[in-house]
Amino acid sequence: MTRPLAVFTDLDDLDPAPGVALLDRAGFDVRIADSADPDAIVRAASDAVALLVGYARVDADLLDRLPHVRILATLSAGYDMVDTDAARARGLWVCNLPDAATEEVAVHALASALSLVRDLPQADAVVRRGGWTTDLPRLPRRTSELTLGLVGMGRIASRLAELAAPIFGRVTAYDPLCPPERWPAAVRRMDLDALLAGSDVLSLHAPLNDATRGLIGRAQLERMPAGSFLVNVARGELVDPAAVLEALDGGHLAGAALDVLPVEPPAPDDPVRTHPGVLLSPHSAFLSDASRRAYVERPAENVIAWHRTGRPLTPVVTPATEGNTH
Repeated sequence: MTRPLAVFTDLDDLDPAPGVALLDRAGFDVRIADSADPDAIVRAASDAVALLVGYARVDADLLDRLPHVRILATLSAGYDMVDTDAARARGLWVCNLPDAATEEVAVHALASALSLVRDLPQADAVVRRGGWTTDLPRLPRRTSELTLGLVGMGRIASRLAELAAPIFGRVTAYDPLCPPERWPAAVRRMDLDALLAGSDVLSLHAPLNDATRGLIGRAQLERMPAGSFLVNVARGELVDPAAVLEALDGGHLAGAALDVLPVEPPAPDDPVRTHPGVLLSPHSAFLSDASRRAYVERPAENVIAWHRTGRPLTPVVTPATEGNTH
């Protein structure tokens, strides 16, 4: 009997071995395209029933070239790389990875915020060039007097709010989609304009879609208090990077911590690389020894559950007719 084929597209720095082992034991053959290039994916997956997707763009054209694919499992909580309308129109499942790195991303966001507030990058630079306390560019601010504002109130933002509540004076948030029963009691709910106006530190945790692309631009940054900070551990396209650099140069923003960028990695001459007001990390907020394994095992488990029961564990797109695994 022919074994169904599952294909990993691009892996970035992930080791697929744990996911491959799970799929193999469940009766799948597995190939590694290790590329986001559509032609490379088609060469590897022309007869595949399952795609395990990193950052590769999966659009209608690619799906038309992969007629046997029945399920797309993303190696991330975000699934903006998949054209969900095209998948739905073709009767495909799409599933994501909602909770593999909740702790890691929340802690990374908090660490970034505190690094900005305490001016740790600037303090490090002062000491390395031979200076000391009197050479610091400004006095750090007391966190218990600051408001942390969150854009989004999903798993990560909720965990961040829990971690940050004893440190910051107030935690507020904006999320038009979060139902009241899931809203943390200790977090004040606000509309976006009020959130921006009151946030000394603004941390982004929204998904990327048509409504959120470019959500934070020049006008939104200008609404924030002078001397405020921006943290983005969600998606680079939520933010206009030119507007952030402009706000930093003008002094309205005191600092920005960016784990994600619209183009990754940024070009060698991208000014974000060298701006002294920007704290950068290489899209690593999700990484830990535990999460690195989960990022390949959980998508494999989604595919295996679909194959065995007709339904993946964490679907975000459900075909009109469920239960067909082949």
